[in-house]
Amino acid sequence: MGDYIVVLEAPIIVREVESADDAINVAVSKVAKALNKEKLDFVRVEIGYSQCPVCGSPFESAFVIGNVGLVGIYLTLKVFNAQSLEHAERIAKAVVGKALKKVPLKVFEIKEFQNGKEEGIELNNHENGF
Repeated sequence: MGDYIVVLEAPIIVREVESADDAINVAVSKVAKALNKEKLDFVRVEIGYSQCPVCGSPFESAFVIGNVGLVGIYLTLKVFNAQSLEHAERIAKAVVGKALKKVPLKVFEIKEFQNGKEEGIELNNHENGF
């Protein structure tokens, strides 16, 4: 049995927003409200980052077109006593999926902990993220 930190990424659609900052605020509020409703206050919510295909510099994953925004959100939680990496992934998706129904969740990164220290098992590592 192992303990893991699992980072999931989720695309959140928000409507009636004017700017990327407005979209981010609404998306974070929407996700936090859904998590709190299910008593999942232990899940950390952060803005995702994308990389510019031209210059390579990172920017917040928030796009607004016609007052509709798409915001990339990272959701981080600890999973204890999982049988394997895949088991930790399934547990994390099931826990977060309770609150964020119909939102596709993808594993961004997984790190194993042993005796309180990270072991460095990672998937889809982001250069500027975790």
